[in-house]
Amino acid sequence: MKSIFKLGFLAILLAVVFTACDKVGALKVYAPGTPVTLSVSATNIAPAVADSNKIVLTLNWTNPNYSVDSSNVKYIIEIDSSGRNFAKEVTRVVNVSRTYSFTAKDLNNLLLSLGFAYNTKYPVDIRITSSYANNNEQLKSNVVTINFTTYVVPPKVTPPASKALFLVGSATAGAWGNPVPVPAQQFKMLDSVTYQGNFYLNGGQEYLLLPVNGDWSNKYSVADKTVPGLSAGGSFGLNLSDNIPGPANTGIYTITVDFQHGTFSVSLVQQYGLLWVPGDYQGWSPASAPNLGSPKNDGNYDGYINIPAGGTYQFKLTTTPDWSNALGDGGGGTLSPSGGNLSVPGPGYYHIVANTNNNTWSATATTWSVIGSFAGSGWSNDVPLTYDAGSNTWSATITAANGDQFKFRANNDWSLNYGDTGADGSLDPGGDNINLTAGTHKIILYLTGAGYYTYTIQ
Repeated sequence: MKSIFKLGFLAILLAVVFTACDKVGALKVYAPGTPVTLSVSATNIAPAVADSNKIVLTLNWTNPNYSVDSSNVKYIIEIDSSGRNFAKEVTRVVNVSRTYSFTAKDLNNLLLSLGFAYNTKYPVDIRITSSYANNNEQLKSNVVTINFTTYVVPPKVTPPASKALFLVGSATAGAWGNPVPVPAQQFKMLDSVTYQGNFYLNGGQEYLLLPVNGDWSNKYSVADKTVPGLSAGGSFGLNLSDNIPGPANTGIYTITVDFQHGTFSVSLVQQYGLLWVPGDYQGWSPASAPNLGSPKNDGNYDGYINIPAGGTYQFKLTTTPDWSNALGDGGGGTLSPSGGNLSVPGPGYYHIVANTNNNTWSATATTWSVIGSFAGSGWSNDVPLTYDAGSNTWSATITAANGDQFKFRANNDWSLNYGDTGADGSLDPGGDNINLTAGTHKIILYLTGAGYYTYTIQ
C-alpha cells in the first residue's frame, strides 16, 4: 500500500512541475485614449425671451478612442466666463453620448448663475473632459469660445412699476399709517428685481409691502401667514390674502425682497432689549402694554407713553410680557422688585427712562415742537406740533426755502432734542440738522417705537 501511495504522489508532483514550466503568453497592452475635439453649432447667440424653450446651442465631440466599450466613457462639459481658465466653471455630465444641446433658458440661467448681468454680451469658454466612468485617464478637449447675450427672465412676481417699495404695518415704527415715514421705511432698489433695507420691527407684529407710498390699491403680501418659519422669509405675491408675519423679537432687521424668484428673507441685525409698561391707563395688562426699548440691549431703556386723563396714573415695569418679573417704586427714583406702583402726577405724553443695571428711572412730561431756519422760526421760535391720539403722532405744517434745516425738541428746550445723523430717517438724540426743500411741508414725528424714533416730511 505504501508503494502505491508513493507512486501516486510522484505522478502528481511531476504534473505540477511540467505545468509550471509551460510558457505564458504576453499580457495584452491597451492603447491610451486621445483628447476629443469639440465643435459647436453656433458661436454668437442672442435669443429673445420668446425663444426660451428653443435649442440654441448643440455641442458635438469626437470619440476619445479609449480601449474599452464606449458605454464605459464619461464626458464632463465645462463652461466658464472667458479668461478665467475654468476657475469658476459650471458643469454638465454626459454618459456615453457625444452630443449635448442647451435651450436658451437653460444656457441663460447657467450664465446668470456665474454673475452675468442681464442684456449683456459675454464671451464664454467651453471644453469637454473625457474619462473612464471611474474618472481615470481624464483628457481635456480644445476650448471653444462662444458669445452669448443674456436676457431678462420674466420675474415670478411683477416688480413695482414705481421702482419703489415701502414698508407698512403694526411691526413698523409708523404702524399702519399710510403714507409711511421715509426714508426710514423705504427700501433701496439694488437692481430691477431686488429691493433691500434695514428696518426697525416691533416683535410679534405684521407688515405689508407697498409699491406706492400712501396708496392701498396694491400691496405685496403672503397667502398664509401661519406657515412655519415665514417670519424669517418665504414666498410672497401681489394682493394675496394675509399680512406678512414679523419676527418674534423687536430689533433692526434686514429685509431682502427678490421679485425674480418671488421670495423674501429677513435677518437680524440688532436685537433690542424691552421693558413692558402695564398700568391703570391700559388695564394693567403686560401682554398688551407699550414698551421701553434698549437699542444696544445694555440695560438702558427709554420710550414714550401717552397717559390720558382719568385713572390713577400708576404703572409698573416688567422684563417680560407678564407679571413674573415686575419692577416697582423703590423710592427716590429707584426701581425694586418688591416696590409699589410707579406713578406720574397727571395725564401727559411721558418720556420714561429706566436703567436696570443700577435700578433707576425717571418720567418727564413732554410736548413737542420743531425749530430751525425755516419761516417763522429762524432758530429762535418753536413751532408746536399737535398730538393725534389716534395715530399716536405729532405733526405741524411749515413753509421752508431750499436749504433750510430743522430739529425736533421737547418742551421748547435743547435738553431733549432729535436730529438725523446720516439722513437715514432714524432720529438721534442731539443728531444732525434735518434738511428741507422749498415749499410747504407737513412734518410728522413718530415716537411709538420702543427706543426707535422716526419722522416724515410730506
